[in-house]
Amino acid sequence: MSKLITLGEYVIHKQQDFPHATGELSQIFGAIRLASKIVHREINKAGLVDIIGASGSDNVQGEQQQKLDVYANEKFKAAMEARGQICGMASEEEDSFISFNEGHSKGSKYVLLIDPLDGSSNIDVNVSVGTIFSIYRRISPLDGPVQLEDFLQPGNKQVAAGYVIFGSSTMLVYTTGNGVHGFTFDPSIGVFYLSHENMRTPEDGKIYSINEGNYIKFPQGVKQYLKYCQEMDPETNRPYTSRYIGSLVSDFHRNMIKGGIYMYPSYANAPNGKLRLLYECNPLAWIAEQSGGKATDGRRRILDIEPTELHQRVPYYVGSKNMVEKAEEFLRKCPDLNGAS
Repeated sequence: MSKLITLGEYVIHKQQDFPHATGELSQIFGAIRLASKIVHREINKAGLVDIIGASGSDNVQGEQQQKLDVYANEKFKAAMEARGQICGMASEEEDSFISFNEGHSKGSKYVLLIDPLDGSSNIDVNVSVGTIFSIYRRISPLDGPVQLEDFLQPGNKQVAAGYVIFGSSTMLVYTTGNGVHGFTFDPSIGVFYLSHENMRTPEDGKIYSINEGNYIKFPQGVKQYLKYCQEMDPETNRPYTSRYIGSLVSDFHRNMIKGGIYMYPSYANAPNGKLRLLYECNPLAWIAEQSGGKATDGRRRILDIEPTELHQRVPYYVGSKNMVEKAEEFLRKCPDLNGAS
């Protein structure tokens, strides 16, 4: 690459792909970029300051919040409200959506859905974590307050989606429907530079990612697919390799680059799976599809699911197209146990 291109420059350049855009998206990405830098800074100080460990409260799903969950949520919320391009935000860490329909945010035509810090329990042991975000155009009248219906839209209505992975390097990856592009953060000058343009997911892979500790609880179709992954077959490059970090962004990012499938099925203790449709599944599903991959709940395209509540959960199979389709094949053989709601 002869010239280093920053995230801001790239987003502005790509706005020509959207005749209806008037600059708001570039400003929204500016807010995401700023909040990501702040969270990056705090994550890199974990262990030196009192920012790791549990916060002492639970989120709306009954899960124990980590201090960094709360911190990241507040930073993204403040950054979005300050820019004035978002009229409301829904977060995995909030009971309900937040309205920004005051002052310069009044009349804004976009809403943001976000998982501020995915995999935050891994912070204590220095494992990669991330942020997942999704942007929609509001459907309620611009002159009124933001409504629940603005957030309960299927994933095929997204106008932008992405994630930030805080690992050996910090990367921001996004799509606006014209491919998937990655930007690596240079902390010495505080800039995200284009490093991975037009990222593609291999159609086949050799990695499967699932919490095999729950094997006994999995639907029969999932068990059969796992046996398939573990069988010796030189013609299909099996057995596959099991790789599971326990941080969705990290597992997804690796599989998108190297080829693989990530699975979080339903089971007895989680009849609808664990992952949230709006904050995790939809944005990563769109990125998967835009990079040549696939995302399903076992029988339906994730992006076509009509959400009914903010914190809705769904079973999730995402990654290399051929691997996801093979998993669906096994799930179809056990339709009463496929884990799809």
